[in-house]
Amino acid sequence: MDVVLQALIMGIVQGLTEFLPVSSSGHLVIVPFLFGYGNEFINSLAFSVMLHMGTLLALLAYFRHDWLRLIPAGVAALRDRSFRADPDRRLAWLLAASTIPGGIVGLLFDDVISTTFRHIGLVAVALVIGGAILWLADRRPGRARGIADLSFPIAVGIGAAQALALVPGISRSGISIAAGRFAGLDREAAARFSFLMATPITAAAGIYQGRLLLTGEAGVELAAGPLLAGMAASLLSGFVAIHLLLRFVRTRSLDIFVWYRVGLAATVLIAWLA
Repeated sequence: MDVVLQALIMGIVQGLTEFLPVSSSGHLVIVPFLFGYGNEFINSLAFSVMLHMGTLLALLAYFRHDWLRLIPAGVAALRDRSFRADPDRRLAWLLAASTIPGGIVGLLFDDVISTTFRHIGLVAVALVIGGAILWLADRRPGRARGIADLSFPIAVGIGAAQALALVPGISRSGISIAAGRFAGLDREAAARFSFLMATPITAAAGIYQGRLLLTGEAGVELAAGPLLAGMAASLLSGFVAIHLLLRFVRTRSLDIFVWYRVGLAATVLIAWLA
């Protein structure tokens, strides 16, 4: 199969699965395994992370009005050293605080994650573990809190949960939505905070991997055509996925994603053992 077509498929998979709680990084390991993609660049961690830049653009486009409020509000809070009862000022710094755990874990364990945890068998196990956590979180009673009810310790706790998603198969959106649900957020608030929280950490990871690609430190040769095709596909499919999930969680449980994860894990394990 042509490498550009492979990149397009990977981009679509990344865009859809980045925001649905099913693990985009896990799918970017599984799809080449199941369909026999042998290209070194397509299978590299650098390409996987750069596809996240496409979904970062989808996040920025979808939540552009939020960020146009939050960034100036965050700067104003820093300047005045006060939130002044402004929910946007407070939310901006809640999001900043929530990115700290993922940033620290990413810096300390990037090498281990890029080698050990991209094994297909471990991805299948992580899919089941992440699905079980999501299933339990979605069944905790008595939740009706919105983002405005979050405290800084809870925001940091959700960020710490997000750090676990560096392991392919866990799912960044899945684990952070689950953490939000455990903290008492309703489904839509948990999903929305998860998406906003993803923006700075995804940008940092993409900038870091982009530098490695451009300098040759990523260990693979930059293939500009497939890279651009994959990023464009992830942007468009990611924008659609955000819209669909936010509408879905207003009225439905997350069970369909739990069962999808279990079914995919079983398929992968059967293919691997065979």
